[in-house]
Amino acid sequence: MESKIAAALRLSIDPVALIWADKKPEDAAQFQAGRWGCVMWLLAGAAKGKTAAVDRKTFGCFGGGVGLGFGNLCKDFPGGEETFCRFLSVGIEGWEKEPLVSSQAKPVMRPEAYDQLLRGERYLKSPRHVHRFLDNLPMTDIPARFVVFRPLPHVEPDSPSPEAVVFFVDPDRLSALVVLANYGRDSNESVTIPYAAGCQTVGIYPYREAKSDSPRAVVGLTDLSARLQVKRILGGRLMTFAVPWRMFLEMEANVSGSFLERPVWQELIGGNPPK
Repeated sequence: MESKIAAALRLSIDPVALIWADKKPEDAAQFQAGRWGCVMWLLAGAAKGKTAAVDRKTFGCFGGGVGLGFGNLCKDFPGGEETFCRFLSVGIEGWEKEPLVSSQAKPVMRPEAYDQLLRGERYLKSPRHVHRFLDNLPMTDIPARFVVFRPLPHVEPDSPSPEAVVFFVDPDRLSALVVLANYGRDSNESVTIPYAAGCQTVGIYPYREAKSDSPRAVVGLTDLSARLQVKRILGGRLMTFAVPWRMFLEMEANVSGSFLERPVWQELIGGNPPK
């Protein structure tokens, strides 16, 4: 599936289609069940041409399972949701339940992950703030076995429609996508940038927007941990821009005749208008 947006943006890496499926594609990479991994690796790999799949046993980490729509897996975190709330904030060090949680978690966690559990990632100020964060997440339990990441050019026209399309973009191209998202709208707030994990901004947030009469695109990779993982694969200047499928089609239809064919954009990217 060719994209007018991708051509106009002169993307060097492919947009990625996020697809719900009940069958794993034969060519899809997948984590081993029960092994840690960051689903953003798989998403970044798909941007470089490699299809990947995730299911309820191969989501890599609890946040990734939440982010792709396999329910509230924070409850399954070692020590439960209360421990997760400390992991994301102040850590378990000095907590009355530290000995019990440590005995459960240390044998199964990587050393760096255990250090984060002990001292906290410090992304939110307190466990109370993490509880509020979880309450505000659009938790989703999708009606499919797999979430598939496939390079958009590899999606056949007669295939089931993706749930969303994810672009990896630099500041100039992010700016262009924000303009295009609002180009044919009666509102100028057709893009949102929530505080969330990298996987949540390409999964459950676009899922929620897809249900809206006027869906919004979701900017992501504001998650510092996800940025570190993606930087190792794609470099460090990129953000994600996730577009619910219906909105993607709207934006595709608006490329012709838009600013993307005018001199300011062409000068900014140093190219000629797309044919």
